[in-house]
Amino acid sequence: MIRKKDALEYHSAGRHGKIEVITSKPCITQRDLSLAYTPGVAEPVKEIEKNPEDAYIYTTKGNLVAVVTNGTAVLGLGDVGSLAGKPVMEGKGVLFKRFADIDVFDIEINSKDPDDVINVCKLIEPTFGGINLEDIKAPDCFYIEESLKEQLNIPVFHDDQHGTAIITSAALLNSLEIAGKKIDEIKIVVNGAGAAGYACAVLFTKLGIKKKNLIMCDSKGVIYKGRKEGLNPYKKKFAVETELRTLKEAMKGRDVFVGLSVGGVVSKEMVKSMNERPIIFALANPDPEISYEDAKSTRDDIIMATGRSDYPNQVNNVLGFPFIFRGALDVRARAINDEMKIAAVYALAALAKEDVPESVIKAYEGDHFEFGPNYIIPKPFDPRILIWETSAVAKAAMESGAATINIDIEKYKEELDARFGKSRMVMRGIINKAKRNPKRIVFPEGNQERIVKAAQILIDEKIAEPILIGDKKYIKETAEEHHINLEEIEIINPETYEQLPQYVEELYNLRNRRGVTKTVAGELLRDPNYFGAMMVHMGDADGLISGLTKHYPNTIRPALQVIKMEENIHKVSGLYMMIVKNKVLFFADTTVNIDPTEEDLAEIAICAAETVKKFDIEPKVAMLSFSNFGSVKHPFVEKVRRAVEIVKERMPDLMIDGEMQADTAVVHEIIEETFLFSTLKEEANILIFPDLQSGNIAYKLLARLGGAEAIGPILMGIKKSVHVLQRGSEVKDIVNMAAIAVVDAQEK
Repeated sequence: MIRKKDALEYHSAGRHGKIEVITSKPCITQRDLSLAYTPGVAEPVKEIEKNPEDAYIYTTKGNLVAVVTNGTAVLGLGDVGSLAGKPVMEGKGVLFKRFADIDVFDIEINSKDPDDVINVCKLIEPTFGGINLEDIKAPDCFYIEESLKEQLNIPVFHDDQHGTAIITSAALLNSLEIAGKKIDEIKIVVNGAGAAGYACAVLFTKLGIKKKNLIMCDSKGVIYKGRKEGLNPYKKKFAVETELRTLKEAMKGRDVFVGLSVGGVVSKEMVKSMNERPIIFALANPDPEISYEDAKSTRDDIIMATGRSDYPNQVNNVLGFPFIFRGALDVRARAINDEMKIAAVYALAALAKEDVPESVIKAYEGDHFEFGPNYIIPKPFDPRILIWETSAVAKAAMESGAATINIDIEKYKEELDARFGKSRMVMRGIINKAKRNPKRIVFPEGNQERIVKAAQILIDEKIAEPILIGDKKYIKETAEEHHINLEEIEIINPETYEQLPQYVEELYNLRNRRGVTKTVAGELLRDPNYFGAMMVHMGDADGLISGLTKHYPNTIRPALQVIKMEENIHKVSGLYMMIVKNKVLFFADTTVNIDPTEEDLAEIAICAAETVKKFDIEPKVAMLSFSNFGSVKHPFVEKVRRAVEIVKERMPDLMIDGEMQADTAVVHEIIEETFLFSTLKEEANILIFPDLQSGNIAYKLLARLGGAEAIGPILMGIKKSVHVLQRGSEVKDIVNMAAIAVVDAQEK
């Protein structure tokens, strides 16, 4: 429940409102200022004057959308005025940024004259790559959009119309499939002839619904030919020859009801009068035309959607507009045409039939989603929408002639996958490398549902050959419950494994001078972590991943006792890949060594550099301290300084320097201005912390408060590929770590 106090505090606390403008280029030094403004800014000005298309290269135009309103139809609040509509427009900007990385300026126009809105949009066209019309009453919104489409050379999209129509259409296609009905045969009633209702009716007919089978109603009843009262040119387009006059009459014998009107106008009796397996979209907000409970209690063959998030099948415009604009902007489309809208419809409908990622399930408190009556459209927080819908829109724009540039769609999908941070781009490189030579990765926690799900993905994507340790019967039951195919996944129960006697003998040989008898060795191998480590040691697996349910020490201890460390390595250490906005950083040691010596620090730095090289990233190492190059004299500082010297002796070609403070390491302008002697010629991407306290605190604070994504820990220094999961990792994290383990195994 959202209380008034909570809502007002959310919008007013701290920096007032919900959006801000930040710079995308450095603006620290005098040189930066000269480049950002005068005299440097004159150069792009000249280029754009010569070729206006260069505005897409030198300015934000290509990623900037205007959200325009005059406040005449704000949410369900009506004509509240342009200023009162501003919080909604800011919210729209938040959604554009959050879901599609599109920047927004909200434009509130203080006029109810539609021609004023048109003129303002025409005058601001040079600033924007697209215009999103919002919360403008009908029929003014139709006139405004049609006029702007004719006069502007950038996409214009009225989301209240087309966004709703696209999402509703995707839901309708899937509902018809589930109900076993054909789109060209169904009879449909649309209640509500405003912006959304009209746009839905138009798009429905383009998808195959016959106009003669569509009845539209407004507040005065059925829109029929010959009706004199309350008709505008747009309503007249859907007037039909019929004796029906009321919504109640119109619903009788219909297959589909789509409500875009007001709450409570549909009764149980009206639902009962519909055909078998009726489809009811009661989309009025916050109160549907008929409540979910009332509709479902009337008959059990209903497929129902609402506009509310607390019931299944929410028709939410956020599934549309961010991704439609993203695709349009990226091919510099001059318009958003019917082909692009229909492509969005089919992309969303198809995605709903795919397995749902665990990150989405987690966002919805563990609810189960599977294509069917209670899941007909994707959830708003499904990250795959960005790729599926956006690429479909971009492709349709190119094929229909709306685009002004052509792009490689497959490459574009990869770019989209990486758009919200470098992690996806880096991980895609790691995954592609893993796919070239998949390795056998053993999972001691094979009984866990997330491990089983991850194993299926690893097989499907050909990233690794997973081996699950656990009870075969239990794992099979878990797989059946979640429709997972175990055919290519090896499952091993240690107690019945035919090579168990050899494992016992080998563990005894390894540990007999550490108090391990053959009996104890047999007992230890009942622990899946010991058994998995022994599989790697014996060559029956290439790598091991564990830690989903275990404490860190309990996970790495068996590996250290069985597999041992690499030659010339004296300490195992942990590395985290930290994704911070558009930067990829590696933090070490964050998990193992409490108080490393200078030799330990040097070894950790070398291991980190070698590990990062495996990911095809050039290592640039900063050894951190609270001192900058001797600014403070203290034993802690001396330890770090000596560690730098050791590394430079052992790896003279490695870009490394220190001791230095953290900001010096990641803001290269500090070195350029103050420490020109430094051998670190670029921003560091590997940060070596002087002790476990600082490393562990830094990565956790950055992940929790700084919004960074932490991937790891990647275990360094063990002879074979062994890696640890964070407790409670999601399926995608397990897949990522498996890919890292495969690449590590390839190298080792």
